Amino acid sequence: MAGGRIRDEDIALVRERSSIVDVAGEQVTLKNAGGGNLKGLCPFHDEKTPSFTVSQARNVWFCHGCGEGGDVINFVQKIDHLSFIESVERLADRAGIQLRRIEGGPAVERPQYGQRQRLVAAHAAAQEFYAEQLLTPGARAAREFLAERGFDRDAAQRYGCGFAPVEWDLLVKHLRGLGFSAAEMETAGLARQARSGSLVDRFRRRLLWPIRDVSGDVIGFGARKLFDDDDGPKYLNTPETPLYKKSHVLYGIDQAKREIAKQGRAVIVEGYTDVMACHLAGVTTAVATCGTSFGTDHIGVLRRLLLDTDAYAGEIIFTFDGDAAGQKAALRAFGDDQRFVGQTFIAVSPDGMDPCELRLARGDLAVRDLVARREPLIAFALRSTLTRYDLDTVEGRVAALRATAPMVSKIKDRSLLTGYAQKLAGDLGVDVDQVRTAIRSADGANVPAPRPAAAAPDNPRLVVEREALKLAIQQPVLAGPVFDAVDETLYAHPPYRDIRVAIAAAGGACAGVAGAGWVNSVRDACSDLAAQMLVLELAVEPVRYDGEPDSGYLHVVLARLQLAGLNQRIGEVKSRLQRINPVTESDEYRARFTELVALEQHSRALKEKAAGGL
Repeated sequence: MAGGRIRDEDIALVRERSSIVDVAGEQVTLKNAGGGNLKGLCPFHDEKTPSFTVSQARNVWFCHGCGEGGDVINFVQKIDHLSFIESVERLADRAGIQLRRIEGGPAVERPQYGQRQRLVAAHAAAQEFYAEQLLTPGARAAREFLAERGFDRDAAQRYGCGFAPVEWDLLVKHLRGLGFSAAEMETAGLARQARSGSLVDRFRRRLLWPIRDVSGDVIGFGARKLFDDDDGPKYLNTPETPLYKKSHVLYGIDQAKREIAKQGRAVIVEGYTDVMACHLAGVTTAVATCGTSFGTDHIGVLRRLLLDTDAYAGEIIFTFDGDAAGQKAALRAFGDDQRFVGQTFIAVSPDGMDPCELRLARGDLAVRDLVARREPLIAFALRSTLTRYDLDTVEGRVAALRATAPMVSKIKDRSLLTGYAQKLAGDLGVDVDQVRTAIRSADGANVPAPRPAAAAPDNPRLVVEREALKLAIQQPVLAGPVFDAVDETLYAHPPYRDIRVAIAAAGGACAGVAGAGWVNSVRDACSDLAAQMLVLELAVEPVRYDGEPDSGYLHVVLARLQLAGLNQRIGEVKSRLQRINPVTESDEYRARFTELVALEQHSRALKEKAAGGL
């Protein structure tokens, strides 16, 4: 797919042509709830009474039980654990919309309409072909490889394992018979040009694992060498293609994603067989990288699944071999530790076995115990670093302190600093004050310059109102109908209320496209000059968020905005209840009490949703 930002008008078109009723209806049984709404059991939390509500008219959804809600794009994000852009692309494919992208100015068309669907279909056909080949006599070595590692036929089928036959172009002929062109097979990375100029299969005489994206589509293959006369690498993966980006791919993510989100834990292993072994042993959150080291893009994928925010911090557990290469990989992982909010751990088998070897030698329980015995990655990193120095000499202790003090200074949980400073002092045999001084020095060298605070009212409620308006004015496509669903009655500050009314008069955020035209439309809808000037001010004032605001931040802001008004209403109802005689005004008392229970339930849901930082 072409790079660059998707045009705002195309995102708006995707939102307009994608029915939340149709999309959510594939996951939830919806029944008529009156007033144009539909209801069903929420797919995002366990419940017995339907509270998941879909509005056909507004094309939005909301759950009164867990407080989640949004538009159709947000629903796809949450149900399939995709990014905003990935969700837009999926809905565009579904609706037959060709997305245009912008790269530094001029729009860039997708290279070929429907290309992704064709490449995904080619991979699906190839996976089916390879799986059938695994059952043939020529695939005996592949079956034996799996059996020797504890994987039976059911396990091979569960993970779609296959075999690439010895013939040079058997897959090419098969795909050509299904209508796929030579260009499509090459673009997909399934075939390549031979020296003779003919098209041949990329994989031959190898055991294959299909690599799937987070939604379950096959986007590539990992191929393991089986024969000694194969002069290729031990593992051969699909090359970079429009579908397969190795820095973004995690093997097993399609099967592990829901458990990762549910448990708030991800286990990072090193290979395909390790993922299979972990899953079969009951460690269902295991994933592995594909032909590359664990990096920044992989972290982004896991953070979305883990809800890895200041409010919801998960666990990331790395498993590495106990050899020198494994220790090096662990230290490299510690270098990325700060990219996670959650706690990072490491699990290393005492005898250096990987999860697949451990399961084969000692059974499923040993694999589960390996993960259960995890230790903080910082502790492992410190111990591994100290082994490189001669701590019996003054010079060695000084060098070791210089190497480890910056590591301790990076600990996110500041309450742990004292304990690790004392432990390091004991390991080094030096005074704890000397260690603390080194840590403070390292910390000062690594503390980034503070960001200038954006001008905003001091009142927390007004901060939230201002933030919501900035999102609607600066990014109306992101704000969309979710913003529009919260009307002006929840804005306490009169100038902000006026601007909210002006946004509605301009057609609402769902009608806007980011840019001067939208800002001018809102400004022109304002009733006085002061409000017009405030619109321009909000249009250029930075939002209170590091990085590009996303739908998650939008929902936090709007949840807090609603919560303020809801708490005010709760106070009013409680005050009214105190003034009602429950005996002589029993009907009124029951009505107000029922309202209070509903309001407080809604408040609890909003509080959980509003737990993100502003």
